[in-house]
Amino acid sequence: MGCKMTRLDPAVLREHYAHVASKPFYPEIEAFMSSRPVIMLALRGPGIVAKVRDLLGPTDSRKAAKGTIRGDFGTEMMKNVCHASDTDENAAIELARFFKASELFA
Repeated sequence: MGCKMTRLDPAVLREHYAHVASKPFYPEIEAFMSSRPVIMLALRGPGIVAKVRDLLGPTDSRKAAKGTIRGDFGTEMMKNVCHASDTDENAAIELARFFKASELFA
């Protein structure tokens, strides 16, 4: 478990979005994601990835149901309020990318 507010470094963003870093729209992602502080949460528990994704709704906020975080607060595909890991394996990779061991508890 962990929580912090930080600004995302462009190098970390390039690593996180490596699957689209060569696409023409990537500079817009990097500019937006590094333009303001973000709050990061590290959660744990049985089925936590699926539970968090259910709370968020689909990545495209325009398709998210009211009552989900993205459905209530997102405005478009990129400005969808939150990111959540899609698998336990990716969660482990992303936790290592965004948190130091000393920032995680229990």
